[in-house]
Amino acid sequence: MKLPANLEQQLVEDIGSFSLDPLAFVLYAFPWGCEGTDLADATGPREWQADTLRSIGERLRKGYQPKEVLMPVLQSIASGHGIGKSALVSMLVAWAMATCPDTKVVITANTEPQLRTKTFPEISKWFRLLICSHWFKVHGMSIHSSMPGHEKTWRADAVTWSETNLEAFAGLHNIGRRILLIFDEASGIIDRVWEVAEGALTDEGTEIVWCAFGNPTQPTGRFFECFNRQRTRWQGRHIDSRTVEGTNKRLFDEWSETYGEDSDFMRVRVRGLFPKSGSMQFIGTEVVREARTREVNALLTDALVMGVDVARYGDDQSVIFFRKGRDARLIPPIILRGVDTMTLAARVADEAQRYGADGVFIDGGGVGAGVVDRCRQMNVRGLVEVQFGGKADRANYDVHAERYRNKRAEMWGTMRAWLKTGAIPDLDDLETDLTGPWYFFDESNQIKLERKEDMKKRGMASPDIGDALALTFAYPVMPTANARGPWRQPARQEAYDPWAALKQQTYDPWAD
Repeated sequence: MKLPANLEQQLVEDIGSFSLDPLAFVLYAFPWGCEGTDLADATGPREWQADTLRSIGERLRKGYQPKEVLMPVLQSIASGHGIGKSALVSMLVAWAMATCPDTKVVITANTEPQLRTKTFPEISKWFRLLICSHWFKVHGMSIHSSMPGHEKTWRADAVTWSETNLEAFAGLHNIGRRILLIFDEASGIIDRVWEVAEGALTDEGTEIVWCAFGNPTQPTGRFFECFNRQRTRWQGRHIDSRTVEGTNKRLFDEWSETYGEDSDFMRVRVRGLFPKSGSMQFIGTEVVREARTREVNALLTDALVMGVDVARYGDDQSVIFFRKGRDARLIPPIILRGVDTMTLAARVADEAQRYGADGVFIDGGGVGAGVVDRCRQMNVRGLVEVQFGGKADRANYDVHAERYRNKRAEMWGTMRAWLKTGAIPDLDDLETDLTGPWYFFDESNQIKLERKEDMKKRGMASPDIGDALALTFAYPVMPTANARGPWRQPARQEAYDPWAALKQQTYDPWAD
């Protein structure tokens, strides 16, 4: 839409007057309350959005006061679901680009799908509503000025990060102009990205606004530090979803009743608080200790399941674990060190045949693939390959149930529930394995377990025995004719009766 020259000049002057006032810009530049638009039922941004915009403007204006230095504005928002983070990101991008020529904007998120399917489509929608939308050209993952010659200097880009490609953040220099850096789903962005970005935001006399948004899924890392060790630098806010207009309060009340008001589920998904320190442990110590001493009786008809965790490194161990219903101590786990894949496969085949296993779940990642292939050649009955990093695919129809990032987290979650009534061997190493892994929520609020590599970095051993037990929960195993394992009853045999044949004959007194 091209405006008459006089109106265009008035628009330029109006927009320019909001250079240091993001809230006033947002109220002016979008069609609040206009019929036929997405904002027909809104009179302005939500209260928390307005407060954030107001805070950014106040700190920018302070940098232009006499004897003051223009310092970077650092804003962090930790929140629950549904509060309108993406909408605020969109407002900030529109304000930054519209009110300062040759502004550089970089938006990143924890994953590329987050940027492509959620964050940037929302930004594009708001730019279509913008009163000066004709000043910009919107593409799939970028926006730039429509003014000739400014396509590369006046733009916003959605950028994915990787540990080996950080150039987009190292090149954030725009002396004398403006830089806006947005971290969406900031809990999942690694520390190295934060460090490189911070080192680049050093231009003197430059308006620098750095905003980090996200659910507080991890009680470690730079996003966590924004509210703790670095809270004097960052303006941090926790937003409870229940305090925000337009959110589903009834659903949040149900969650509170189901999980408990102070549960990590509620803290992360609703209250905008980080998980409690000390509650990062996925399986509680008391639960495991009770399972070590609990007496249970497995049913003869319960399926016998084997889990096989395959060692990947020199100090790791391969483990074969057995479980029959609620009893995981009936057959002691087999722990092997220094065996090659062929030897391990032969041992798995022997044990499966010896005990009549109904299901054999083998970790097929890395070198485990060789064990799986060899066991298939030997026709091991009930063999299933399991990829720890694969999709969590057990059927679950409970809409309030916990959701898992991958297959490993799902198996551990199923095992955690089983431990409340199950029995495990009285082994210190097994207890250490089960209670050692930490857990976090990812950007989609799915539970993910700490990686083995990360456990080793903090001095923990690889939980090989725990993973082997968890593998027995990969999928349900239905009892079969062989489900009694080595304890199955032999087929009943009738006592031998030498007169049986004669007894079956009919006596005829008139026969010759």
